[in-house]
Amino acid sequence: MQTIYGIFSGQLSVYWAVLWGIGILALGYSGAPLFFWTLALAAILVGFQFPLPVLGVCALAAVFFNVPPLRRILSNVMMKQMKRMGFIPKISETERAALEAGVVWIERDFFSGAPNFNKLMRKTYPKLTDGEKLFLDGPVEALCTMIDEWKIWKDREIPEEVWSYLKKERFWAMIIPKKYGGLDFSAHAHSEIILKITSRSVPVAITTMVPNSLGPAELLVHYGTEEQKDYYLPRLARGDEIPCFALTEPNAGSDAGSLEAEGVLFKGDDGKFYLRLNWNKRWITLAGVATLIGLAFRLRDPENFLGQGEDVGITCALIPASTPGVNRERRHDPLGIPFYNCPTQGKNVVVAADKSIIGGLANAGHGWKMLMESLAAGRGISLPAQSTAAAKLAARSVGAHASVRKQFGISIGKFEGVAEALARMGGMTYAIDALRVLTTSALNQGVKPPVVTAIAKYYATEMGRKVVTDGMDVLAGAGISRGPRNILSNHYIAAPLGITVEGANILTRTLIVFGQGVFRAHPHAYQVIKTLEAGDSKAFDRSLWGHVGHLVRNAFRAPLLSLSRGRLYRSCPKKNRRYFQKLAWASASFAMTTDIAMVLLGAKLKFKESISGRFADLLAWNYIGFAVLYRFAAQGYPKEDQALVDWAMKYVFVQIQTAFDGLYANLRFPGLSWLIKYGLGTWSHINRLDREASDELSHEVAELLLHASESRDRLTQGIYVTDDRNDPHGRVEFAFMMAKTASKIEHKIKDALRKGLLSKENAHKLAEQACEKGFITSAELRDLKLAEQARWEAIQVDDFSQSEYLGSASGPRQQQGKAS
Repeated sequence: MQTIYGIFSGQLSVYWAVLWGIGILALGYSGAPLFFWTLALAAILVGFQFPLPVLGVCALAAVFFNVPPLRRILSNVMMKQMKRMGFIPKISETERAALEAGVVWIERDFFSGAPNFNKLMRKTYPKLTDGEKLFLDGPVEALCTMIDEWKIWKDREIPEEVWSYLKKERFWAMIIPKKYGGLDFSAHAHSEIILKITSRSVPVAITTMVPNSLGPAELLVHYGTEEQKDYYLPRLARGDEIPCFALTEPNAGSDAGSLEAEGVLFKGDDGKFYLRLNWNKRWITLAGVATLIGLAFRLRDPENFLGQGEDVGITCALIPASTPGVNRERRHDPLGIPFYNCPTQGKNVVVAADKSIIGGLANAGHGWKMLMESLAAGRGISLPAQSTAAAKLAARSVGAHASVRKQFGISIGKFEGVAEALARMGGMTYAIDALRVLTTSALNQGVKPPVVTAIAKYYATEMGRKVVTDGMDVLAGAGISRGPRNILSNHYIAAPLGITVEGANILTRTLIVFGQGVFRAHPHAYQVIKTLEAGDSKAFDRSLWGHVGHLVRNAFRAPLLSLSRGRLYRSCPKKNRRYFQKLAWASASFAMTTDIAMVLLGAKLKFKESISGRFADLLAWNYIGFAVLYRFAAQGYPKEDQALVDWAMKYVFVQIQTAFDGLYANLRFPGLSWLIKYGLGTWSHINRLDREASDELSHEVAELLLHASESRDRLTQGIYVTDDRNDPHGRVEFAFMMAKTASKIEHKIKDALRKGLLSKENAHKLAEQACEKGFITSAELRDLKLAEQARWEAIQVDDFSQSEYLGSASGPRQQQGKAS
């Protein structure tokens, strides 16, 4: 009897131990408040009959941590110790302004480690208004039709009629409110317009987008005085003023906070305040033709008129280009791309201070904040749109070329190596466009999330140039032979442009996506720093223990989601659930690893740029993965697009896995390096998020680009498409469509050939034989010949005589060359 009782008692103990273990895991996974942990601990101690002394000590500890005034005793000790050790990074005023510019958006959900995808999927998908559609179908379409891209590159200038049309139709007024004569378009419409123009002409797109991004109009709308708005905005909307914005200098590129341009405030004989400005700027788009220069400079007030000391700070002002002392006569040559990119200098330029400083004297010294807030929005529109356009154009036209171009008697698209490149082009194009649209959905709502727009800028431009490079590989000789027939070389040449502007890509990834993201988007990190700097013990206590709770929750979530391969996660739609679950798993692991790095590296993390870059990749690819799923759902889950989604998501997870592998191999902490590298690293390598797309999936994606379909049209929607056979894209598109018609006719001939009903002796006359014997009609024979002629025209490249070739740096000035 005693034995039976002992066995039963032992089994009951195991049962209760398992039950308590599950309860603890549930508390940790859900991020339960400290009070519930206290109750759970009390139940465990009492249930397992711990001795009274242990219960007493635990009770005192529970009271200590649950009563804020008592807990703050420990928090104050920790605050002093963290200050003494220099645990937090020093944040300069320019860095602080950048950190506090804009707002956080859904990147916070990925930093939390517990994104609720059901909630996130309810975000409004951006749509064009009727007026915006009319503008795209009318003036934008007309602009694209009038552009001769080869002539622009050949002559190294945009024709006067294009400039006039841009001005007449108010292309430079997209962001200006209607009350000032602007178009007042949404961010999404702005993006769609730049996308379509870019697909036709990179120089014209740049000329269109710059006045609508960071510059006088943007700054005036948000910060200008009413007098400045009333005067300048109507003139900018009509094109009476052509704006540029002078920010970068020889010693201030991505580090724009190091500006050397200087403005000195002084009082004139008339008792009014003036600025004496000196500057040396470079890489300023449109400066050579601008009539109004937006200028960022350091304002000095030697006589302290403003009461802010001598160094007032970075300030933004509007300088008429005709002002004496302004020099804008020179040009840069940005890879031979014919748009105005120029240096500009100013020497002893004198302007009225209150009228020139954007926002008047009250905004003196506030320029850096203004710039950071404006850049927070601008990064997410023009450059992602440019990259998306190049990718869509490459996917559509190169896919068509691969379909009609034959080697060894078959379309080159059938070769597995070419299909592999086409699959990358299709999958990445889907991801880039999804990233672009999700980001504009935030901007449409007036949200300006600097981290998200930095992600859009960096990863769109990087993926875009990969797509274009793959396209050039497929085109081969047809890609490198420049001339009016070339369909991609201009975008290939222009690909590096996007990576250099609005923050060089390398620094965008390390300093903004993660460097700024970890402070702004992390639920607790920046609050801990701010309260520590302020010495606010109450706020520090809340922030610190909130951070500890966040770390504990993800210390449970990350292993549990990893062990279950994400299957424990349920807050997501049923469609494509496994992808959402893996994103949740990746998010929890990212949040946990971020906190580990912050705790163990402290202020040193700021200078570990290789580590920061990998963390940036983790955050960004989580965001991009969600963007892909968000786009697919918003479009109604079209079945034929599933292959694109599958390829894109596999690519996303491989990038996330690569970032984790790099982190675990390179995170160095005294005493813990071995555990991280061989513990976490080995487990992560074994329990990988996903593998690369299979050959079967890659071929399926490639086929979408090789055949006319709704999926192909959806993937490349928004670019300029023409049926003009004198246009290189229209020419290859016509050949592509005719090839599909011809393939059905060729199938009839091959069928007759297999049956021995046609002779193989005169293979080049097979079509005529088939027509004579009634296997195809005379109309089908004509279609075959037309298709062959179209194919022949589509695969030709340009060549030039020596004198034609030497006509200009980019090709002949007088003649178009001939096809060969």
